[in-house]
Amino acid sequence: MSTLFSVALKRMLNFNVPHVKNSPGEPVWKVLIYDRFGQDIISPLLSVKELRDMGITLHLLLHSDRDPIRDVPAVYFVMPTEENIDRLCQDLRNQLYESYYLNFISAISRSKLEDIANAALAANAVTQVAKVFDQYLNFITLEEDMFVLCNQNKELVSYRAINRPDITDTEMETVMDTIVDSLFCFFVTLGAVPIIRCSRGTAAEMVAVKLDKKLRENLRDARNSLFTGDPLGTGQFSFQRPLLVLVDRNIDLATPLHHTWTYQALVHDVLDFHLNRVNLEESTGVENSPTGARPKRKNKKSYDLTPVDKFWQKHKGSPFPEVAESVQQELESYRAQEDEVKRLKSIMGLEGEDEGAISMLSDNTAKLTSAVSSLPELLEKKRLIDLHTNVATAVLEHIKARKLDVYFEYEEKIMSKTTLDKSLLDVISDPDAGTPEDKMRLFLIYYISAQQAPSEVDLEQYKKALTDAGCNLSPLQYIKQWKAFAKMASTPASYGNTTTKPMGLLSRVMNTGSQFVMEGVKNLVLKQQAIVFVVGGGNYIEYQNLVDYIKGKQGKHILYGCSEIFNATQFIKQVSVQLKQKLL
Repeated sequence: MSTLFSVALKRMLNFNVPHVKNSPGEPVWKVLIYDRFGQDIISPLLSVKELRDMGITLHLLLHSDRDPIRDVPAVYFVMPTEENIDRLCQDLRNQLYESYYLNFISAISRSKLEDIANAALAANAVTQVAKVFDQYLNFITLEEDMFVLCNQNKELVSYRAINRPDITDTEMETVMDTIVDSLFCFFVTLGAVPIIRCSRGTAAEMVAVKLDKKLRENLRDARNSLFTGDPLGTGQFSFQRPLLVLVDRNIDLATPLHHTWTYQALVHDVLDFHLNRVNLEESTGVENSPTGARPKRKNKKSYDLTPVDKFWQKHKGSPFPEVAESVQQELESYRAQEDEVKRLKSIMGLEGEDEGAISMLSDNTAKLTSAVSSLPELLEKKRLIDLHTNVATAVLEHIKARKLDVYFEYEEKIMSKTTLDKSLLDVISDPDAGTPEDKMRLFLIYYISAQQAPSEVDLEQYKKALTDAGCNLSPLQYIKQWKAFAKMASTPASYGNTTTKPMGLLSRVMNTGSQFVMEGVKNLVLKQQAIVFVVGGGNYIEYQNLVDYIKGKQGKHILYGCSEIFNATQFIKQVSVQLKQKLL
């Protein structure tokens, strides 16, 4: 999928003409101007090198101080906000560039288009505005089969925003419209009109109704419909109608809290992982000073974990012990190749007229030539080994310090209703096992998964143990209210072992959906393509579960999307704030 959407971006950067790879001659040199939204959309899909190959000499933020470059065209990629339009008009008045290719992430309104036309007219720059396009790219592609709606202003579509107790109808309409606009953009770019299925009586159903209406309105106007052509020239989605399964986050609050054991999900849970980039703090050891030894300042390092990283692509869904073992194997393989190059270099340096040496030299020349030609590949291999050694080491430090393996196994047993080998109170009370947040996550999963809530006496015992462990009880108060409401609304969700029943969330929706789909569409997911979208936020655990589910099912595709992606810390913060708002 990321290939499809990177094609859309490359076409835009090539002045909205299809980009031909390895075309002869130099590319047209240009400047890319984007806002924060545009930056977030481009950065997971295209590297700086790829931008340079496309002729992008500079990429600058719209609202930064920019000097005129009057002999170079500029490609703009921005949201059509009032602030952005004002700055764009200012650029026209200041004659910053040779020509302007204006690309809007979402559809621009007629009134704003008229503002640009008036500014161009006043600046005598009408002929310099070469093209104006609505790109319908208002979403972020993180993986080939995963997307999120937004990163900037994500609080507008967050779990907290949707579930605020004091939200007005007007505010809710705005939240839903924002989500629907992005989903509409996704399907325009995909070139397909989905069949929609959703859970009843939830925010997901509100999204379904609005999206259905928006799609129908566009299809009704045959001359201007965005779905009648083949916008990317791919033809691959023209005759398919994928199934869109809209899920409400409230159908499952245990999974976002779960301690995980796969590489990508662990990185997102315990490290600073954001838009496919992980930020690490690395200690540089101890430095001596007149006042004695003290720790050196920590260096901050960033690593991109993208589809071009073969190790990441192969192991991001693997259990962590397998990842650590694979890093070691890769390191040993690299050292063996490096030793071979050193050995051949040593042989090539032999001197004298020793016949044996000369014969050996002749035999090994071809080998050395081959080894030298593979040096760039060897260096890239070393770079990736160093990268994943550092990332895996940082993850391992968290696992050891917090006993995350214990939490993972214990939560798996709770969620699969397996007999527990240790009492929950003992785990919570163990001062060496986990942070206060780890303990709260564990208890919340127990509370959510329990068919029957603990008695008031037992609950008070748990609350005391949690308080003694330093836990903030706000999330528990929220989950109590949520569970009471869910019990009134419907039967509580049943949780299965996440490694053996990954489709629990999807299957529940398929079995309790509303009237948005014909009878028999349940089978469609197994025949062609489906998109599972979580309204209220998603996580890498669910994404990996879907990836595992579809493995081995030839010709079938499932894409995972969500309004935002959060880890357990971010989710707990949202539900804690939720409660404070309610109390106020």
